[in-house]
Amino acid sequence: MPQSSPYQPALLRILHGIAALLVLLALISGFLVYNTYDKRWGSLALPTLGDIQGIHGTIALTFLLFLPLFVLYSFHLGYRRLLQEQSFSQLKQFGKPVWWISLHRLANTLMLLAVTFAVVTGRMMKEEWLPAGEIHHQWYLAHLVAWICVFASLALHLLIGIKVGGVPLLVSMFDWKIRDEDTPRFWLQGIKIKHSSLILKVIESVAIGGIMMAFILPVFNP
Repeated sequence: MPQSSPYQPALLRILHGIAALLVLLALISGFLVYNTYDKRWGSLALPTLGDIQGIHGTIALTFLLFLPLFVLYSFHLGYRRLLQEQSFSQLKQFGKPVWWISLHRLANTLMLLAVTFAVVTGRMMKEEWLPAGEIHHQWYLAHLVAWICVFASLALHLLIGIKVGGVPLLVSMFDWKIRDEDTPRFWLQGIKIKHSSLILKVIESVAIGGIMMAFILPVFNP
């Protein structure tokens, strides 16, 4: 296990920190919504918040507004941390270091797709469904599946991250140190406008398309 923390770009740490906070808040508030109105697969004896659905919706909307920026960063500056075309052959090398690195890239990519799925399904829900006991709607069931996908992806992201880089890798994402060459005027260095990788183009199209759907589809869902 590494003994010293690697240095992460400041812009990555800022965006990753905001994303991590919003995802955690969305997961927690989403579970509390389920725990208040649904409970079909079990529940916990937790205090009930009167406006928990509104709180969850506010967090989700904030995350939706932030998500395009994070997705653009991920695919055009942080793309090396995502699934690559060679990752598929590397995933056949079970147990080797390159296998774990490729698995971590896969987990990062799945995380982006899972949160995109969550914002699309969440935007298609109606606030009156759950208070009225209407838990059978397909968009609500899809949003529950999305919640599970986000939770599982986050768990994989953390566990494989620890395996690949140990606790220092996780700590490095929340380090406040900034180097002279990592000030805002250098943040966009290394940006890649167009990818040669087909897999990255396809995944980015799915993510951007999903975000656009999250903004547009509710207009046609009165």
